[in-house]
Amino acid sequence: MTIRTLFPTHLYQAPLGAIDQSELEMSCLTIAEDDDAGQDWCEDNQFPGYTSYASLTDLPWRFPIFADVVKALDGHVAKFADALGFDLGDKPLMLEDIWINILPEGGIHTGHLHPHSVISGTTYVAMPEGTSALRLEDPRHPMMMAAPPRRKDASEDLQSFVYVKPKVGDVLLWESWLRHEVPMNMAEADRISVSFNYRWG
Repeated sequence: MTIRTLFPTHLYQAPLGAIDQSELEMSCLTIAEDDDAGQDWCEDNQFPGYTSYASLTDLPWRFPIFADVVKALDGHVAKFADALGFDLGDKPLMLEDIWINILPEGGIHTGHLHPHSVISGTTYVAMPEGTSALRLEDPRHPMMMAAPPRRKDASEDLQSFVYVKPKVGDVLLWESWLRHEVPMNMAEADRISVSFNYRWG
């Protein structure tokens, strides 16, 4: 008997690099406090906490620490694209957008994907004890229809959902079609991250 593994879903995890995490955290908090448009968007859309996704598109220009973050991310994304076997030709993957997420106690970020990008990811700035992990969903899930549930002792690659608990300073990368969410933050302190998308060409 032969059983082959086809069409795997890859997740990249590594330390971001030589970034001053305390400066990055302070920059995130300062931007959140000053970003009236972002605060208004979060309130209007009942988004718990704060995100700069709908308000700021120039973080690397505003704060040099974000330019350093992007430089580090460019290297990680290039390595991941190579591991995925992408034939990019003469058009490298380019940063499309980068934004701050601050999730307070009780806040959640429901399941979603990033349909107009190639690689998406997050680097983690503050992960207080007891805060939520990242929940990744098997992309075949909508097609499984009558499939029985998986045993609890099934290997990670067979689970319908996988929870990843990154450390401060880690970067996670995945292909943008991978559905993911942040369950409720049960910690009293804020969970802070910086998310981003890369496009082709």
